[in-house]
Amino acid sequence: MEQTVILSVHDLHVKFTLRGKVLHAIRGISLDLYRGESLAIVGESGSGKSVFTKNFIGLLDKNGWVDGGAILYYGMGGEPADLAQYHTEKEWSRIRGREIAMVMQDPMTSLNPLKTVGWQIGEALELHQGLKGEAARQKAIEILADVGIPEPERRYKQYPHEFSGGMRQRAVIAIAMACNPKILICDEPTTALDVTIQAQILDLIKELKEKYSLTTIYITHDLGVVANVADRIAVMYAGDIVEIGTCDEVFYDPRHPYTWALLSSLPQLGVKGEELYSIHGTPPNLFNTIRGDAFAPRNPNALKIDFKHRPPYFAVSPTHKARTWLLDPRAPRIEPPTVIRNIRSVREKRT
Repeated sequence: MEQTVILSVHDLHVKFTLRGKVLHAIRGISLDLYRGESLAIVGESGSGKSVFTKNFIGLLDKNGWVDGGAILYYGMGGEPADLAQYHTEKEWSRIRGREIAMVMQDPMTSLNPLKTVGWQIGEALELHQGLKGEAARQKAIEILADVGIPEPERRYKQYPHEFSGGMRQRAVIAIAMACNPKILICDEPTTALDVTIQAQILDLIKELKEKYSLTTIYITHDLGVVANVADRIAVMYAGDIVEIGTCDEVFYDPRHPYTWALLSSLPQLGVKGEELYSIHGTPPNLFNTIRGDAFAPRNPNALKIDFKHRPPYFAVSPTHKARTWLLDPRAPRIEPPTVIRNIRSVREKRT
């Protein structure tokens, strides 16, 4: 079945000025997002995950700008809108919320402590769906129930400080859903929550995706979090997508050494009595020009060419590709770490 592209990114470059220097945060990313899918973007802190998606709703910091490329959004019908060319609040008001909404990782920074939760949902309903008065109140209560908040009529009148951390995250998701978006970006939506609440929030987002026919993007540093919610996984490193494929392809047949390293460091895959794997070194300084494969200095299996030339994408399957010279037919065969080769059996034992 052919998939429909709802958002297409072409050779995107994003830069920032900091202390008189230029930081190249996003280095030529191209990506198609398909209508109705769940895409997970994973990588270490500072890899550019949040910066990349903030370009979709015009939330780049003032010292940042799109230096090249296009972000084509097909959700409004007719000719696609190039979001990379949007600069004014008037332009972004057509997209932000009503077409593409975002759930941030810390709900307290997204909620107004001086307004009731119901008022904040109602504000979004009025702005994006034109609902007012009793109609807005009833719809807000319905959405509160949809996101799993008990006693929604009572909670409607309460303030954010009266909610627990998990309930506040549900309230933030409710505000996003009140905008009736086509794409929902979830930026580390479970980072500040304990493990049991994390699972509940991820299940909630899956349920909302099905009920409202959403396209969802998860941003996370933890591959384990997205194992059961993502259709595809894009692995980011140093402002670039180094591997992308279906969830099964990235988990069970990863090809980029950075993906090997990320998976090897998952606590879920650790062996009792053995030290958990950690990635040596630090990510590259994006103030500097990066030559070759950005991960090469931290890759124990790096080839000489990795330090000289940036690898192109090599196709592993029609849905799976990785930016690594190890996939070049001329490259020596290097086996992935033992934990990667055994990942399927380890996961099956623990599920």
